[in-house]
Amino acid sequence: MSQKTFLTSLSELSPGQEADFFALLAAKEELTTRDQKPYFKVTFRDALRQVSFPIWADSPLAAECKEQWNAGDCYKLRALYRETTYGPQLEIRKIRPVTESDAAEGFDAMAFLPQSRHAPGPMFDELRGIAAEHIEEPELRQLVLDLLDNNKAELLKLPAATRNHHAFVGGWLEHVLGVTHNALWLAGRYQLMYPDLKPPLSKDLVVAGAILHDIGKLREIAWHSTGAEYTASGNLIGHMLQGRDIVLEAAAGRKLPGDTLLRLEHIVISHQRLPEWGAPKQPMTPEALLVHYADDIDAKFQMMYAALRDDTGPGPMTSNRNTLYQKVYRGE
Repeated sequence: MSQKTFLTSLSELSPGQEADFFALLAAKEELTTRDQKPYFKVTFRDALRQVSFPIWADSPLAAECKEQWNAGDCYKLRALYRETTYGPQLEIRKIRPVTESDAAEGFDAMAFLPQSRHAPGPMFDELRGIAAEHIEEPELRQLVLDLLDNNKAELLKLPAATRNHHAFVGGWLEHVLGVTHNALWLAGRYQLMYPDLKPPLSKDLVVAGAILHDIGKLREIAWHSTGAEYTASGNLIGHMLQGRDIVLEAAAGRKLPGDTLLRLEHIVISHQRLPEWGAPKQPMTPEALLVHYADDIDAKFQMMYAALRDDTGPGPMTSNRNTLYQKVYRGE
């Protein structure tokens, strides 16, 4: 009697379990062994698990793999999941490309990409709530709210980067929300410490700048089925200058007071501080300085978190093969 199968996800499979599931073919490489035996190395993944294994030339699936399987496409599989000395593998019983009708069974192409630990919807609402509550100047507040609302569908999915930090679905929101909380606390702290600062520290600008500092990622990064990559304008111009463009376009026709727009532009283009990080200018205002450090600590902390989470090697130190390019101490 054949084993009963049911629809699940690749990441939920236990060793020895056979089931139906959707997966992304993340990679397909044509290789040969040391004995010159040809084979394809294929990699299937969902958001939480990746499985790479060979399809040998004499396998019943070899011809189909060579001619019909395309990296970047999603498939419905029936397969047995095994964990071997060579790592996790799949014994494929059936495989076909997904169809439109699969949406009724829960297929979602975005589900195969890494996701934020937090739901994007509530993060968006929280970020919007901070803007509404803590930006007192009406025109500046409305500028920020309009930019969030008009780009909501994209911002719910957008990563903060392609690889270094928060490089996952919802990463932009997770990062920007963290930066905004940091910046809001810093603004309150330094307003109290330096009441005689002239001109006074603007909490409005700190919050607005924190929320909009990475708005240029909307034009810098594009999603594909295999993940995020830089657009042509992302490579040639970058997100800081494109972020300034987005802010200027949204500000057209609005009556922002004094030099508010100029100061906001400066925060956007200076938030990474160094030319080697893509910044055309260093922070030259107190507000820009606070946003820079609020941004930097949020990015660096997530990178350290990922280094500790992902390195499963022995010993008290991680390796330096991480986005920080350094070892991290995890204890004895």
